[in-house]
Amino acid sequence: MSQDDLAAALSAQLDGATIADLQRLSGGASRETWQFTADGQTLILQRQRSGDVRDMATEVDALRAAAGVGVPVAKIVAASNDAGALGAAFMVLTHVPGETIARKILRDDEFATARQNLTRDCAAALARLHTIDPADVPGAVEMDQMEQYRAVLDGVGAPHPTFELAFRWLDEHRPPAGRTRVVHGDFRLGNLMVDRRGLAAVLDWELVHLGDPMEDLGWMCVKAWRFGSPCPVAGVGQYEELIDAYAAAAGYPVDVEVVRWWEVLGTLKWGFMCIMQAQSHLTGAARSHELAAIGRRVCENEHDLFLALEGRW
Repeated sequence: MSQDDLAAALSAQLDGATIADLQRLSGGASRETWQFTADGQTLILQRQRSGDVRDMATEVDALRAAAGVGVPVAKIVAASNDAGALGAAFMVLTHVPGETIARKILRDDEFATARQNLTRDCAAALARLHTIDPADVPGAVEMDQMEQYRAVLDGVGAPHPTFELAFRWLDEHRPPAGRTRVVHGDFRLGNLMVDRRGLAAVLDWELVHLGDPMEDLGWMCVKAWRFGSPCPVAGVGQYEELIDAYAAAAGYPVDVEVVRWWEVLGTLKWGFMCIMQAQSHLTGAARSHELAAIGRRVCENEHDLFLALEGRW
Protein backbone atom coordinates (compact mmCIF):
# COMPACT_ATOMS: atom_id res chain seq x y z
CA MET A 1 0.00 0.00 0.00
CA SER A 2 1.47 3.36 -1.03
CA GLN A 3 1.61 6.28 1.39
CA ASP A 4 -1.15 8.06 -0.53
CA ASP A 5 -3.33 4.95 -0.40
CA LEU A 6 -2.67 4.61 3.33
CA ALA A 7 -3.69 8.23 3.90
CA ALA A 8 -6.90 7.68 1.96
CA ALA A 9 -7.66 4.51 3.90
CA LEU A 10 -7.04 6.30 7.19
CA SER A 11 -9.42 9.06 6.17
CA ALA A 12 -12.10 6.46 5.47
CA GLN A 13 -11.59 4.92 8.91
CA LEU A 14 -11.75 8.31 10.62
CA ASP A 15 -15.04 9.58 9.19
CA GLY A 16 -13.49 11.42 6.26
CA ALA A 17 -10.96 13.40 8.32
CA THR A 18 -8.30 15.29 6.39
CA ILE A 19 -5.04 13.35 6.76
CA ALA A 20 -1.76 15.26 6.63
CA ASP A 21 1.90 14.91 7.62
CA LEU A 22 1.83 11.09 7.43
CA GLN A 23 5.28 9.80 8.29
CA ARG A 24 6.75 6.45 9.21
CA LEU A 25 8.44 6.34 12.61
CA SER A 26 11.03 3.86 13.81
CA GLY A 27 9.08 0.88 15.04
CA GLY A 28 9.38 -2.37 16.90
CA ALA A 29 9.71 -5.90 15.61
CA SER A 30 5.96 -6.58 15.42
CA ARG A 31 4.41 -3.20 14.59
CA GLU A 32 4.77 -0.48 11.97
CA THR A 33 4.33 2.92 13.60
CA TRP A 34 3.18 6.05 11.77
CA GLN A 35 2.42 9.58 12.92
CA PHE A 36 -0.07 11.85 11.18
CA THR A 37 -2.67 14.53 11.75
CA ALA A 38 -6.41 14.07 11.26
CA ASP A 39 -8.22 17.41 11.01
CA GLY A 40 -5.25 18.90 12.82
CA GLN A 41 -5.11 16.37 15.70
CA THR A 42 -1.86 14.43 16.01
CA LEU A 43 -2.46 10.68 16.05
CA ILE A 44 -0.42 7.48 15.96
CA LEU A 45 -1.09 4.49 13.72
CA GLN A 46 0.22 1.07 14.67
CA ARG A 47 -0.12 -1.56 11.97
CA GLN A 48 0.70 -5.24 12.40
CA ARG A 49 3.81 -6.43 10.57
CA SER A 50 3.79 -9.37 8.21
CA GLY A 51 4.56 -12.62 10.02
CA ASP A 52 3.09 -11.56 13.38
CA VAL A 53 0.14 -13.87 14.05
CA ARG A 54 -0.94 -12.42 17.41
CA ASP A 55 -4.48 -11.12 17.72
CA MET A 56 -4.31 -7.33 17.92
CA ALA A 57 -7.80 -7.30 19.43
CA THR A 58 -6.28 -8.62 22.66
CA GLU A 59 -3.92 -5.65 22.75
CA VAL A 60 -6.81 -3.27 22.13
CA ASP A 61 -8.83 -4.84 24.95
CA ALA A 62 -5.82 -4.56 27.27
CA LEU A 63 -5.32 -0.88 26.49
CA ARG A 64 -8.96 -0.10 27.18
CA ALA A 65 -8.93 -2.10 30.41
CA ALA A 66 -5.70 -0.42 31.52
CA ALA A 67 -7.20 3.02 30.97
CA GLY A 68 -10.17 1.92 33.06
CA VAL A 69 -8.00 1.18 36.13
CA GLY A 70 -5.91 4.32 35.84
CA VAL A 71 -2.80 3.11 34.03
CA PRO A 72 -1.42 5.99 31.91
CA VAL A 73 -1.95 4.92 28.28
CA ALA A 74 -2.77 6.44 24.91
CA LYS A 75 -6.47 6.40 24.06
CA ILE A 76 -7.73 4.27 21.19
CA VAL A 77 -9.40 6.27 18.42
CA ALA A 78 -10.03 3.41 16.01
CA ALA A 79 -9.03 -0.23 15.68
CA SER A 80 -9.75 -3.21 13.46
CA ASN A 81 -8.51 -6.73 12.81
CA ASP A 82 -9.76 -6.46 9.22
CA ALA A 83 -6.64 -6.54 7.07
CA GLY A 84 -8.64 -5.14 4.17
CA ALA A 85 -9.06 -1.77 5.85
CA LEU A 86 -5.39 -0.66 6.02
CA GLY A 87 -3.57 -3.68 4.66
CA ALA A 88 -3.13 -5.23 8.12
CA ALA A 89 -4.74 -5.23 11.55
CA PHE A 90 -4.30 -1.79 13.09
CA MET A 91 -5.10 0.65 15.83
CA VAL A 92 -5.08 4.44 15.85
CA LEU A 93 -4.18 6.10 19.14
CA THR A 94 -3.90 9.57 20.57
CA HIS A 95 -0.41 11.05 20.57
CA VAL A 96 1.24 11.25 24.00
CA PRO A 97 4.12 13.76 24.12
CA GLY A 98 7.39 12.54 25.56
CA GLU A 99 10.44 10.42 24.85
CA THR A 100 10.97 6.67 24.50
CA ILE A 101 14.67 6.55 23.57
CA ALA A 102 16.43 5.08 26.59
CA ARG A 103 19.78 6.82 26.16
CA LYS A 104 18.07 10.23 26.19
CA ILE A 105 15.93 9.40 29.22
CA LEU A 106 18.97 8.12 31.13
CA ARG A 107 21.41 10.89 30.20
CA ASP A 108 19.76 14.14 29.13
CA ASP A 109 19.38 16.92 31.71
CA GLU A 110 15.81 17.42 30.48
CA PHE A 111 14.82 14.16 32.19
CA ALA A 112 16.65 14.63 35.50
CA THR A 113 13.39 14.98 37.45
CA ALA A 114 11.81 12.12 35.51
CA ARG A 115 14.69 9.82 36.51
CA GLN A 116 14.02 10.58 40.16
CA ASN A 117 10.30 9.75 39.80
CA LEU A 118 10.32 6.94 37.27
CA THR A 119 10.77 3.93 39.57
CA ARG A 120 7.88 5.00 41.80
CA ASP A 121 5.75 5.94 38.79
CA CYS A 122 6.32 2.53 37.22
CA ALA A 123 5.59 0.70 40.47
CA ALA A 124 2.29 2.57 40.82
CA ALA A 125 1.35 1.90 37.18
CA LEU A 126 2.12 -1.81 37.55
CA ALA A 127 0.12 -2.07 40.74
CA ARG A 128 -2.89 -0.60 38.90
CA LEU A 129 -2.26 -2.75 35.83
CA HIS A 130 -2.33 -5.90 37.95
CA THR A 131 -5.84 -5.06 39.18
CA ILE A 132 -7.32 -5.47 35.66
CA ASP A 133 -10.07 -8.08 35.61
CA PRO A 134 -8.85 -10.90 33.33
CA ALA A 135 -12.39 -11.13 31.96
CA ASP A 136 -11.83 -7.69 30.39
CA VAL A 137 -8.99 -9.11 28.28
CA PRO A 138 -10.50 -12.38 27.05
CA GLY A 139 -7.71 -13.08 24.58
CA ALA A 140 -5.03 -13.07 27.29
CA VAL A 141 -3.96 -16.62 28.13
CA GLU A 142 -1.70 -18.20 30.73
CA MET A 143 1.12 -20.55 29.88
CA ASP A 144 4.09 -22.15 31.61
CA GLN A 145 6.97 -20.09 30.30
CA MET A 146 9.54 -22.63 31.40
CA GLU A 147 7.84 -25.23 29.20
CA GLN A 148 7.37 -22.71 26.40
CA TYR A 149 11.00 -21.70 26.16
CA ARG A 150 12.28 -25.22 26.77
CA ALA A 151 10.36 -26.19 23.64
CA VAL A 152 11.93 -23.25 21.80
CA LEU A 153 15.43 -24.34 22.82
CA ASP A 154 14.75 -27.93 21.78
CA GLY A 155 13.58 -26.69 18.39
CA VAL A 156 16.47 -24.33 17.71
CA GLY A 157 18.71 -27.10 16.41
CA ALA A 158 21.87 -25.54 17.85
CA PRO A 159 23.56 -26.00 21.24
CA HIS A 160 23.23 -23.26 23.85
CA PRO A 161 24.83 -24.67 27.02
CA THR A 162 24.46 -21.37 28.88
CA PHE A 163 20.71 -21.55 28.42
CA GLU A 164 20.72 -25.16 29.62
CA LEU A 165 22.55 -24.05 32.77
CA ALA A 166 20.01 -21.27 33.31
CA PHE A 167 17.12 -23.72 32.93
CA ARG A 168 18.67 -25.95 35.60
CA TRP A 169 19.02 -23.01 38.01
CA LEU A 170 15.46 -21.86 37.32
CA ASP A 171 14.11 -25.36 37.95
CA GLU A 172 16.00 -25.62 41.25
CA HIS A 173 14.92 -22.19 42.52
CA ARG A 174 11.42 -21.95 41.11
CA PRO A 175 9.15 -20.09 43.57
CA PRO A 176 5.62 -21.23 44.44
CA ALA A 177 2.97 -20.14 41.95
CA GLY A 178 1.85 -16.59 42.60
CA ARG A 179 -1.51 -14.95 42.09
CA THR A 180 -2.71 -14.89 38.47
CA ARG A 181 -3.15 -11.41 37.02
CA VAL A 182 -3.09 -9.60 33.70
CA VAL A 183 0.61 -9.06 32.95
CA HIS A 184 1.95 -6.52 30.45
CA GLY A 185 4.75 -8.83 29.36
CA ASP A 186 7.14 -6.16 28.04
CA PHE A 187 7.20 -3.47 30.71
CA ARG A 188 10.60 -1.85 30.31
CA LEU A 189 12.45 1.30 29.32
CA GLY A 190 11.91 1.66 25.60
CA ASN A 191 8.22 0.75 25.91
CA LEU A 192 7.49 3.65 28.24
CA MET A 193 6.73 7.21 27.17
CA VAL A 194 8.53 9.53 29.57
CA ASP A 195 8.14 13.28 29.90
CA ARG A 196 10.01 15.76 32.10
CA ARG A 197 8.01 14.73 35.18
CA GLY A 198 8.13 10.95 34.81
CA LEU A 199 5.98 8.21 33.28
CA ALA A 200 3.55 9.59 30.70
CA ALA A 201 2.24 6.38 29.10
CA VAL A 202 2.76 2.62 28.99
CA LEU A 203 3.18 1.46 25.39
CA ASP A 204 3.48 -1.79 23.40
CA TRP A 205 0.93 -4.21 24.86
CA GLU A 206 1.27 -6.94 22.23
CA LEU A 207 2.74 -9.43 24.74
CA VAL A 208 -0.05 -9.04 27.31
CA HIS A 209 -1.04 -12.33 28.96
CA LEU A 210 -2.08 -13.87 32.27
CA GLY A 211 0.55 -14.77 34.81
CA ASP A 212 2.39 -13.83 37.98
CA PRO A 213 2.60 -10.02 38.38
CA MET A 214 6.18 -10.43 39.61
CA GLU A 215 7.06 -11.20 36.00
CA ASP A 216 6.58 -7.53 35.09
CA LEU A 217 8.82 -6.39 37.95
CA GLY A 218 11.54 -8.88 37.06
CA TRP A 219 11.44 -7.99 33.35
CA MET A 220 11.88 -4.33 34.20
CA CYS A 221 15.15 -5.25 35.96
CA VAL A 222 16.71 -7.37 33.16
CA LYS A 223 20.22 -6.07 32.46
CA ALA A 224 19.53 -5.41 28.78
CA TRP A 225 16.89 -2.83 29.76
CA ARG A 226 19.32 -0.85 31.91
CA PHE A 227 21.05 0.37 28.72
CA GLY A 228 24.47 0.57 30.33
CA SER A 229 23.37 2.14 33.61
CA PRO A 230 24.53 0.55 36.90
CA CYS A 231 21.04 1.00 38.39
CA PRO A 232 19.17 -2.33 38.21
CA VAL A 233 15.62 -1.02 37.77
CA ALA A 234 15.23 0.35 34.24
CA GLY A 235 18.59 2.05 34.61
CA VAL A 236 17.18 4.56 37.10
CA GLY A 237 16.36 2.85 40.41
CA GLN A 238 17.27 0.24 42.99
CA TYR A 239 15.50 -3.04 43.79
CA GLU A 240 14.40 -1.86 47.22
CA GLU A 241 12.84 1.31 45.82
CA LEU A 242 10.82 -0.63 43.25
CA ILE A 243 9.70 -3.32 45.66
CA ASP A 244 8.75 -0.92 48.46
CA ALA A 245 6.83 1.35 46.07
CA TYR A 246 4.99 -1.56 44.45
CA ALA A 247 4.12 -3.13 47.80
CA ALA A 248 2.77 0.18 49.08
CA ALA A 249 0.64 0.70 45.95
CA ALA A 250 -0.53 -2.91 45.61
CA GLY A 251 -1.18 -3.48 49.29
CA TYR A 252 0.75 -6.74 49.68
CA PRO A 253 4.43 -7.63 50.33
CA VAL A 254 6.88 -8.54 47.59
CA ASP A 255 9.68 -11.11 47.88
CA VAL A 256 12.85 -9.76 46.25
CA GLU A 257 14.08 -13.29 45.52
CA VAL A 258 10.93 -13.99 43.49
CA VAL A 259 11.51 -10.80 41.50
CA ARG A 260 15.10 -11.88 40.87
CA TRP A 261 13.94 -15.33 39.73
CA TRP A 262 11.77 -13.63 37.14
CA GLU A 263 14.72 -11.41 36.21
CA VAL A 264 16.79 -14.51 35.40
CA LEU A 265 13.92 -15.99 33.42
CA GLY A 266 13.50 -12.65 31.65
CA THR A 267 17.16 -12.65 30.64
CA LEU A 268 16.75 -16.18 29.29
CA LYS A 269 13.56 -15.16 27.44
CA TRP A 270 15.23 -12.17 25.81
CA GLY A 271 17.96 -14.49 24.57
CA PHE A 272 15.34 -16.71 22.94
CA MET A 273 13.49 -13.71 21.54
CA CYS A 274 16.72 -12.61 19.87
CA ILE A 275 17.03 -16.06 18.28
CA MET A 276 13.39 -16.09 17.17
CA GLN A 277 13.43 -12.58 15.73
CA ALA A 278 16.58 -13.29 13.75
CA GLN A 279 14.99 -16.51 12.48
CA SER A 280 11.99 -14.51 11.25
CA HIS A 281 14.38 -12.68 8.93
CA LEU A 282 16.50 -15.67 7.97
CA THR A 283 13.49 -17.81 7.05
CA GLY A 284 11.88 -15.00 5.08
CA ALA A 285 8.83 -14.72 7.33
CA ALA A 286 9.59 -11.02 7.89
CA ARG A 287 12.59 -9.57 6.08
CA SER A 288 14.14 -6.88 8.25
CA HIS A 289 17.67 -5.64 8.91
CA GLU A 290 16.53 -4.83 12.44
CA LEU A 291 15.40 -8.41 13.06
CA ALA A 292 18.59 -9.79 11.55
CA ALA A 293 20.79 -7.57 13.74
CA ILE A 294 18.96 -8.63 16.91
CA GLY A 295 20.41 -12.11 16.43
CA ARG A 296 23.85 -10.89 17.50
CA ARG A 297 22.49 -10.10 20.96
CA VAL A 298 22.11 -13.76 21.89
CA CYS A 299 25.67 -13.84 23.24
CA GLU A 300 25.01 -10.71 25.31
CA ASN A 301 22.22 -12.54 27.11
CA GLU A 302 24.44 -15.56 27.69
CA HIS A 303 26.96 -13.21 29.34
CA ASP A 304 24.23 -11.57 31.43
CA LEU A 305 22.98 -14.98 32.56
CA PHE A 306 26.43 -15.89 33.87
CA LEU A 307 26.50 -12.63 35.85
CA ALA A 308 23.02 -13.27 37.25
CA LEU A 309 23.71 -16.86 38.23
CA GLU A 310 26.89 -15.74 40.00
CA GLY A 311 24.85 -13.19 41.97
CA ARG A 312 26.43 -10.24 40.15
CA TRP A 313 23.14 -8.63 39.31
